[in-house]
Amino acid sequence: MTHADIEITADLVRDLLREQHPDLADLAIREVAGGWGNQMWRLGTDLAVRMQRMDPTPEFQLNERRWLPVLAPRLPLPVPTPVRSGEPSARFPKHWTVMTWVPGDPLDRSSISRGDHAAGTLAGFLRALHVPAPADAPVRGDRGGHPKTCADGFDRLFHAVVPDGLADDVRTVWDDAVAAPEWEGPPLWMHGDLHPANVVVSDGTLSGVIDFGDMSAGDPAWDLAAAWVILPAGAASRFFDAYAQADAGTIRRARGLAAMKSLFLLLMGRNGDLGLPGGKPGWGPAGRAALDRVLRG
Repeated sequence: MTHADIEITADLVRDLLREQHPDLADLAIREVAGGWGNQMWRLGTDLAVRMQRMDPTPEFQLNERRWLPVLAPRLPLPVPTPVRSGEPSARFPKHWTVMTWVPGDPLDRSSISRGDHAAGTLAGFLRALHVPAPADAPVRGDRGGHPKTCADGFDRLFHAVVPDGLADDVRTVWDDAVAAPEWEGPPLWMHGDLHPANVVVSDGTLSGVIDFGDMSAGDPAWDLAAAWVILPAGAASRFFDAYAQADAGTIRRARGLAAMKSLFLLLMGRNGDLGLPGGKPGWGPAGRAALDRVLRG
């Protein structure tokens, strides 16, 4: 059995807690739906256990352990903060982390009804996050750069799932992003993976941001794509007005990246419908709705 084949169960989580954090071992444990690189288990009412599953290296969890305690105090929305470290052992040869639980419903299983409020909330969160990152901040080769650096990835998604009748319009948005000027500022802190499964909603608006495994330094346009990927129709302009730090070139790059992220959601949804590993059946409609918002501008 390879490490990726290890079945993560509530009994395994409890055994690991007994070995390394026995004071937490008697708390209730409940599996949390979703997750791919990591599997989440609710621990009591205020904590969660994040288990490395498909991620090939511990880098992403270690980044969260290192940097979330630095970033969280200045962010205006709740985010998961590491409170205990779980180290590889004979029982489970991967990393795991006990983190604070962020209450709310993931957007891929909920909806935003207060669009203007959510736009202002997301803008305030990203203004607080998007500050110059230190020299030792993580850098990701597959995100954070200019859209032209991921043209091959876009093309693969485009040819796989672009909806009938939309190919020309989607290509126009992407080509405009590729033609946009480079980010000329310092690398900024980014969440790096803002999509409906990585934000939570309460009372019809955004109430938290989760899964910071891809946090890194780079072009903030990667996060600003959330104006179309996360927010409901008509909220993008309100978001950019409130964010107030994006020039025209950055918005062009963000819109193209939003098109690519929408295609990714469509692909994951299709894979889920086909029963393929890692597929997410509910993501297809979210991807199509996001793509429609991108094309409306």
